[in-house]
Amino acid sequence: MTQGSHESSQLSVLCIFAHPDDEAFGSGGTLAGLVQRGHKVTLVCATNGDVGEISDPALATPENLWQVRQDELRRAMEVTGISDVRFLGYRDSGMDGTPDNEDPSCLFQAEPSKVEAQISDLMAELKPDIVFTHDPTGGYGHPDHLVVFDRTTSVIDAMTEDRPHLYYVCFPKKNFRRLWQDMIDAGITPPFAKEDLDNIGSPDDYVTTVKDVSAYVEIKRESLSHHKTQLDPNGPFSAIAPDIMTAWMSTEYFYLSQPKGGDSQEDILVDLI
Repeated sequence: MTQGSHESSQLSVLCIFAHPDDEAFGSGGTLAGLVQRGHKVTLVCATNGDVGEISDPALATPENLWQVRQDELRRAMEVTGISDVRFLGYRDSGMDGTPDNEDPSCLFQAEPSKVEAQISDLMAELKPDIVFTHDPTGGYGHPDHLVVFDRTTSVIDAMTEDRPHLYYVCFPKKNFRRLWQDMIDAGITPPFAKEDLDNIGSPDDYVTTVKDVSAYVEIKRESLSHHKTQLDPNGPFSAIAPDIMTAWMSTEYFYLSQPKGGDSQEDILVDLI
């Protein structure tokens, strides 16, 4: 596909994330924009989010949370405009160092070749022009994020033809620092200790592509609102001033990993939305 021709052609876009709601903050606006521009977007979730938060006991139990979160993701994607939502079926591995990491059905314990075969099948079926997934930091080092990054990258690196543009969704460290400071200035305790900030987010110079998604913030916000089990109404993100949160949600950041050495001529995301 030549530079410029993609604007009038329907592209196939494949998103591979670890949990329901992973698509929301970092890429929700971009995905909404791609859908509105007529591109075909498929969202694949590797786990069912079995050990995520339960913001209200009336919403779910630990036993049925995986089903509830699948439904939440489908409803969220209806808002975004994505009808093709799929699950690889692995159990959520939980945070690093927890007993959930040892569950034989979790993604962290899955045979790499099995996961890569599933991803390869998706590549063969969908023939994506663009793939979005987690970056090498996993955002905050979640084991499932890192597995999805590893397996997706490995599959694409091994492709000899029709290799898609691979974009990692980034959360620059400077953004976290700024948001945390905004919370502290507003008298809100940030969700992670301040000394942990160096371990959260992508290196600032890692970003290759910055998208203004302010036109899609309301869609992004409404889509996110369907992940009800994960939204603590009394949490720090709910307490922060709406204008600050809107500003934070209005820009999304990516790292173009494939083609290798990508420059502005190859960065097809630049003028897609």
